[in-house]
Amino acid sequence: MQADTRIQLLLSQLNTVIVGKSQQVSDCVACLLAGGHLLIEDVPGVGKTTLAHALARSFGLQFSRVQFTADLMPSDMVGVSIYERGREDFVFHPGPVFAQVLLADEINRASPKTQSALLEAMEEKQVTVEGETRALPEPFFVIATQNPHDQLGTYALPESQLDRFHMRLSIGYPDRAAERELLRGQDRRDMLDHLKPALTPADLSSLQHTVSQVHTADPVLEYLQDIVSATRSGRWFAQGLSPRAALAVVRSAKAQAYLSGRDYVAPDDIAAILPQTVAHRLTPVRDAGRGPVEQVRAMLEAIPLP
Repeated sequence: MQADTRIQLLLSQLNTVIVGKSQQVSDCVACLLAGGHLLIEDVPGVGKTTLAHALARSFGLQFSRVQFTADLMPSDMVGVSIYERGREDFVFHPGPVFAQVLLADEINRASPKTQSALLEAMEEKQVTVEGETRALPEPFFVIATQNPHDQLGTYALPESQLDRFHMRLSIGYPDRAAERELLRGQDRRDMLDHLKPALTPADLSSLQHTVSQVHTADPVLEYLQDIVSATRSGRWFAQGLSPRAALAVVRSAKAQAYLSGRDYVAPDDIAAILPQTVAHRLTPVRDAGRGPVEQVRAMLEAIPLP
């Protein structure tokens, strides 16, 4: 089995915009093929928003962007009913959340109240405004960026919202060769303006169905259950992974296997996507001396492969 040529074109196109970060680009694509929301966390200026824009455009989806600020209100995002004299009635004006891809830029600069307004949208693919439930477009993805929580003017995302993000990725600084290409190359914003969709919504739906059919054998599921049990043991983390998180790992691993050209999940697929899929859901024990990603990797090394 080989990954669809459309996916190869998509990856190639994204890698021309985000230089020297092919692994992070591949992880982003795997997240969206798995049907999950994506959180990109890093310091300002490394290309978080550019990557989010490039993903939305390349997937051929209708998208909108919201710049999260301290004074952003939930109604600014979901919409509001306004009285129209000509109709002698209130008319609902949908907010930017009514798009197939919502780019939530610097999500942790908004207040917790506004952040939590996204919970229903991310989990249920709907919003409730003034007592009426309104369905969001299909598909619906949130691609959010955030700055490190220790920077001025940021609020830590609540655990319940972090859990709704399928993956959290960090781009990191470019290496010297990639940075040289950026310095002498075309402006990234100009490249975004000329970016063509590599997929249609129908293509995406078909690819997601193909990914969902990737086989996961019982020994691989037992390996995943060993990992989940280790997170719940109290040795590595304060709290373990939930069943929802375990299901997210399965979906991510299927997408990883598909991008690797296989129709079955291997243990290496689980190991490859585990930090990106679960580290943001876990808090290391107090004496760990490591961050969540490093702690996940240390735990993996202690669990034998099947």
